[in-house]
Amino acid sequence: MDGVNARTGRHRVVIIGSGFGGLFTAKALARADVDVTLVSRTSHHLFQPLLYQVATGILSEGDIAPTTRDVLAHQGNVEVLLGDVHAIDVEARTVTHRAVGRDTTTPYDSLVIAAGAGQSYFGNDHYARHAPGMKDIDNALELRGRIFGAFELAELADDPAERERLLTFVVVGAGPTGVEMAGQIAEVSQRTLKREFRRIDPHDARVVLLDAAPKVLPTFGDRLSEKARSSLTKRGIDVQLGAKVVDVDETGIEVEDEGGERRRIDAMTKVWAAGVSGSPLGRMVAEQTGAEVDRAGRVHVEDDLTVPGHPEIFVIGDMVNLKGYPGVAQLAIQGGRYAADQIVRRLEGKPPADPFVYRDKGSMATISKFSAVASVGKINFSGFIAWMAWLAVHLMAMVGFKTRVSTLLNWFITFFGDSRGERVMTMQQVFARNAMDDLGHEAAYPRMPRVGEERDDRDEGDGRAEGGAGSAA
Repeated sequence: MDGVNARTGRHRVVIIGSGFGGLFTAKALARADVDVTLVSRTSHHLFQPLLYQVATGILSEGDIAPTTRDVLAHQGNVEVLLGDVHAIDVEARTVTHRAVGRDTTTPYDSLVIAAGAGQSYFGNDHYARHAPGMKDIDNALELRGRIFGAFELAELADDPAERERLLTFVVVGAGPTGVEMAGQIAEVSQRTLKREFRRIDPHDARVVLLDAAPKVLPTFGDRLSEKARSSLTKRGIDVQLGAKVVDVDETGIEVEDEGGERRRIDAMTKVWAAGVSGSPLGRMVAEQTGAEVDRAGRVHVEDDLTVPGHPEIFVIGDMVNLKGYPGVAQLAIQGGRYAADQIVRRLEGKPPADPFVYRDKGSMATISKFSAVASVGKINFSGFIAWMAWLAVHLMAMVGFKTRVSTLLNWFITFFGDSRGERVMTMQQVFARNAMDDLGHEAAYPRMPRVGEERDDRDEGDGRAEGGAGSAA
């Protein structure tokens, strides 16, 4: 912990990730005598719990993804670098990240890995081609195009079977994200679009919520789980539990029931909201340090959130396997603040803080307009009061006054007027991800030419032109 920045003479802290963990670590170090470098593959901080509202036209992407530079603009000891980290050298204490083919290596004295988690398809990654996950802005915009585009295509369809397939929406995963997504698709079909089409009735849309588990929202307890299921059913959502997905293709999904019977659900729009996997950086660090990782790629850390044998490396948020703590935003926020405090204590020669303890502030999930379930400690409640509590908690958790005001306005328009102002969709949003995968990484993400390389190309071109002129003469 005695390394310093050669330019400023201060301790260097590198944070990987601009999510809740990374951002709150950086903010907690605002007054510390350290230099902070935050490296992220995106230029924004994503409020991931509200991605489904971008996908269903309630919020714009800007409402839930303020620019990281804007959020940290007034914190003078932080620099923000764009890049996808592809190498961590534990011995040399460096992080190498890439942006449009440009590699940058950043040294650290303390490293905080808060790279979050990705979607898990449980070993069936090919499902992703036809069933996007819900982990980033690109996913949300693609799903917005798929959901609202399905109604547009159904209006054009003459064949009843094709129209039915277009108006069937399958959500895989009955956790909070899946329940919220299914509820909002039902709201779109039953309220938002009810007067907008002439050849179809959007209310005829079928929304199916699938899960291999026997309960909806299993972590909320039996009482709230049953309330959620009942509320979903009342809203016309077809809840199918004990149904394991065994195949996904362009026009449908195949499931296997508990008895082993297989059946097919024809549906053009599929949403994958089941399972998460830790960032690959967890395994990268584990291979170099000897730390253990679980099946989901989460790192087994010490009680102070450090990697065993490497007190300079903290792992926080969704990447942590510690005492069964859930991968939620509050875990990342609390972990980030704890890691920052530990770094400052070491630099000031103070004894370390007590082991990290996650303080559960409760769980909430919306079902539809004016309906939600909430579990806070030993208190469980549902309905309108839970919905209002959900709104308040999520609004206060958002970063920045501007995003709160914009979100509140959009919520008012949507929930009290049945209108959604963020329904812009393009075919590029729907097909770009798979097209880029088909092209391959090098074609989809070309290397940015350097200034010297551009000059060499011009010189070669000029030489050829001059040679041609001379020959003609």
